[in-house]
Amino acid sequence: MKVKVSNANQPNWEVFNVQSHIPAELRQLDELAHNLWWTWNPEGIELFRSIDHDLFDHKCDQNPIDMLQRMSYDRLTELSKDKELVDRVNKVYKNFRKYMDVKPNEKRPSVAYFCMEYGLFHILKIYSGGLGVLAGDYLKEASDSNVDLCAVGFLYRYGYFTQNLSMDGQQIANYEAQEFDKLPIERVLDETGNQLVVDVPFPNYLVHAAIWKVNVGRISLYLLDTDIPSNSEYDRNITHALYGGDWENRIKQEYLLGIGGMLVLKKLGIKKDIYHCNEGHAAFCNVERLVDYVGQGLSFGEALELVRASSLYTVHTPVPAGHDYFDEALFGKYMGGVPEKLGITWDDFIGLGRTNPDDHGERFCMSTFLCNTCQEVNGVSWLHGRVSQQMFKNIWKGYMPEEERVEHDLRTHDEWYNIYNSHPEESHVGYVTNGVHYPTWSAKEWKSVYNRYFDKNFLEDESNEKIWEKIYEVPDEEIWKTRLALKNKLIKYIRERFRENWLKNHGDPSRVVSLLDKINPNALLIGFARRFATYKRAHLLFSDLDRLAKIVNNPDYPVQFIFAGKAHPADGAGQGLIKRIYEISQRPEFIGKILFLDNYDMHLARRLVSGVDIWMNTPTRPLEASGTSGEKALMNGVINLSVLDGWWYEGYREGAGWALTDRRTYENQEYQDKLDASTIYSLLEQEIIPLYYARNRKGYSENWVRTVKNSIAQIAPHYTMKRQLDDYYDRFYTPQASRFKALSADNNKLAKEIVAWKELVAERWDSIQVVKKEATNDNNGLHINGEQFESRVTIDAQGLDDAIGIEMVVVGTAEGQDHLLRVIPMNVVGHEGNLYTFELKSEIDIAGSFKIAYRMFPKNSLLPHRQDFCYVRWFN
Repeated sequence: MKVKVSNANQPNWEVFNVQSHIPAELRQLDELAHNLWWTWNPEGIELFRSIDHDLFDHKCDQNPIDMLQRMSYDRLTELSKDKELVDRVNKVYKNFRKYMDVKPNEKRPSVAYFCMEYGLFHILKIYSGGLGVLAGDYLKEASDSNVDLCAVGFLYRYGYFTQNLSMDGQQIANYEAQEFDKLPIERVLDETGNQLVVDVPFPNYLVHAAIWKVNVGRISLYLLDTDIPSNSEYDRNITHALYGGDWENRIKQEYLLGIGGMLVLKKLGIKKDIYHCNEGHAAFCNVERLVDYVGQGLSFGEALELVRASSLYTVHTPVPAGHDYFDEALFGKYMGGVPEKLGITWDDFIGLGRTNPDDHGERFCMSTFLCNTCQEVNGVSWLHGRVSQQMFKNIWKGYMPEEERVEHDLRTHDEWYNIYNSHPEESHVGYVTNGVHYPTWSAKEWKSVYNRYFDKNFLEDESNEKIWEKIYEVPDEEIWKTRLALKNKLIKYIRERFRENWLKNHGDPSRVVSLLDKINPNALLIGFARRFATYKRAHLLFSDLDRLAKIVNNPDYPVQFIFAGKAHPADGAGQGLIKRIYEISQRPEFIGKILFLDNYDMHLARRLVSGVDIWMNTPTRPLEASGTSGEKALMNGVINLSVLDGWWYEGYREGAGWALTDRRTYENQEYQDKLDASTIYSLLEQEIIPLYYARNRKGYSENWVRTVKNSIAQIAPHYTMKRQLDDYYDRFYTPQASRFKALSADNNKLAKEIVAWKELVAERWDSIQVVKKEATNDNNGLHINGEQFESRVTIDAQGLDDAIGIEMVVVGTAEGQDHLLRVIPMNVVGHEGNLYTFELKSEIDIAGSFKIAYRMFPKNSLLPHRQDFCYVRWFN
């Protein structure tokens, strides 16, 4: 017999987990470690740190589960005999249980929240940037505010990439697998004790998703995971990477999130009042909800009424790349069987995702589909709400969102909201300005200051300006010392975290040591950290290198800049910006004065937003939907220098930061960039640097501290996550839940009535006739300012009774564009049979040349807004 050189088969590995046995005295640590409550409660963090500081902070990257798994049985037994530690564990656990055992507030509607990513803590890599961190903060505040909310997302095997820079500054994206058994997550088990798996019906086959849960205080976040043996290799990678793969992988992810997410909730017996899609990725959850209602015997129209009434869509960007479009062939491959389940045609179904439903060449847009299947839509700042109205206006043809500029004086939160709603009928797209979770992002040093000087009920009333105004009573020296302590903490962190990596990647140890030594804790430190997309304009600061070199090399007034951020692996331009900044930072005149810190994550973000002196943001207006890093910074006494865009458009206060104007001087973007760069240099040279270094005899700048105090007192109370959550309830959740309850009562009686009325109006709409129109003082189109204008219109309403409204719309023209000026309603003054006569009497209070037209629309008090039934006819 021939003897082979080698004869071995492939091993069939099984996962074999061995956990440390935690003594009874410390058993509560495991429960604490598996609930992210500890990440935003300092007593929890300090408890784990006190067990083994080096192991927790350095070797385990602040992961308590990993730390407990690494500790030997003997060491844990030894710790269990430490009375002081055991007492501390019991105290923290008692506070945790007191928090957890409070029942949800049943007076507020319940919510199911869908999002593609969640930034909860840096060790759980299921986020990429601002959208995810915003969602994570939202869940934490939902927990603190004790609302009935659950969330749905993905457990990514690789998550978003880890960033390294090559020696020449090229971004290197590394996808590192997460070890699920070392994460603060737990398996959701079925009645037999096995992990719950939901079977998601993809076309012609099933995709199986294991269900995990993240405990975010009182909130449950359910995560789907397809990387399990029962799936093919083709489908196991659906949940491998966040925003990875081709367009087919993207639609598979969004199919799984929306439809699979709803199946998870149904399997768990969870039903909520409101379904909130945070961005368009989860739009297919409304498909599954429609199918469910039709399956219960409702018509498609009736199902749509109920789904719309209980759905909210939050849009986060005006940038086209942030909205997903699918070609009809690819969309049909995964959604082709849906119309039959809904009892409608394919064209009607795909038309819900098109701005022009009858345009067969137009791709299906997830955002458009949500606009058509959600009663309410909102942007994430005042300005972004206006931009979103313009962006989506062609979905609801016949209405003209008003473009309005607002001077930036000291407006209250309510005043901004009232201005926004000055013409509510023109577009129902609203806004809620993003906030940040104060307990997560405020450094413990600042929490100590706030605890000593603020009202004891501060956390229950975070948006109360009167409480924040107590910052003015804090001694200037204490403010300055707190800022210096956090700056030194940041510098120490940079030296510890980046020394080894820089030595490995940059070759010359002496150069790295020199760079680290040049980081000056006494210098004015300016931070710029965010996703590196070109519209963020990270390059502005480098428009004039000679001028920049003079600023950073002034020996009497040193200035240093820190940059951080990732570019999407497919974004060559964004990666090019990183490379350019890195190359400049390595030039002799900038070495140690400009730093680029790689692998920007939540851990680094916490240090930066609390450790720098100024937070700089320079987006191309108006492409910054909100931006929240500046909000985190201001809670830590960091002053904002930003373009008047996103949240800063409404947040800026004179004497509490610096702003680049929102007025555009040049249409040419290159010229505008140069002007904005020059403005930044001038602000630094003439205002910011002199202010920072105007030191008194005690060594601090009194006017700088005054600016810090103004920023905290006047701006911070309006940008907490608690205020954001309250706004969502006040503006959307509560009104929608109330309307849904009315529609669904008595076997959906009201929903059916509305559908029947809409169908009747739609049937007769084209038959409605304008019988007569006259203006009583029409002088060939010439009118006098202050003169009363009168007109009458008579229509044949075709038996629709008082279901028709008419109004006159006045439009002005500027720069070749029509702008809405006035909408003047007409009143019914006569009714004979099917004939209705409308009259308008109004003074003309403007002068110039304008255009007018009359607009007819169906009206019904049961509608939430006009775009809910967007039938409009114009006539002259």
